[in-house]
Amino acid sequence: PAHSVFARGIAAAGGRFICVGTSFGAVLVFDIPPKGTNVTLSEVLEQHRDPITDIAAEQGQAPDGAGDLVTADDSGTLCLWSSGEEFTLLGKIPGSGCTCSSVALWNGIVAAGYGNGQIRLWEAGSGRIRAQVSAHARWIYALDLAPLTGKLLSGAEDSFVHVWKLSRNPDTDDIEVQHCHAECVTDTQVCGARFCDPAGDTFAVTGYDLSEI
Repeated sequence: PAHSVFARGIAAAGGRFICVGTSFGAVLVFDIPPKGTNVTLSEVLEQHRDPITDIAAEQGQAPDGAGDLVTADDSGTLCLWSSGEEFTLLGKIPGSGCTCSSVALWNGIVAAGYGNGQIRLWEAGSGRIRAQVSAHARWIYALDLAPLTGKLLSGAEDSFVHVWKLSRNPDTDDIEVQHCHAECVTDTQVCGARFCDPAGDTFAVTGYDLSEI
């Protein structure tokens, strides 16, 4: 049967690679030279059976063995990778049938936004779920992380943008989530949201069928 072929999800990894997700579930790894334009396809990662929805690279300091790249697909499956001359699959978090629309990776914490409005936090090293937040009433379309502070931005179809703060409890090593701010963008299905600076002091939002940011 005919189906559209598309690229979705892109991230820089390992200092020299660009990873691009595709509609047939493969992740294309391009080797970018320090100089010149001789970009080569160095590897194809084939662990997903469903279209890739998002790819994220580590934005903080990953603990030992946690990897530095996460890929997500339409079924909600997450794959955790270690980049290098050859990319290594470190772990796979099976999907629950709900699309994972957006992922972020910070200090060994995987933050994943889903079509049911939930945000789930996973341990990148072990693949264990550490927290689950019913963050939005509708589909989450955007997640972003501020690497300096651990702030997490989520935007969804329910017209809301939320700012959360992620942290690790130094005594128990638990991952903790604190809600910091909520903003309603009236009559707008939020489909894009990004922090404008590494500390997460400002953010930008756009909506479906909206020509402004």
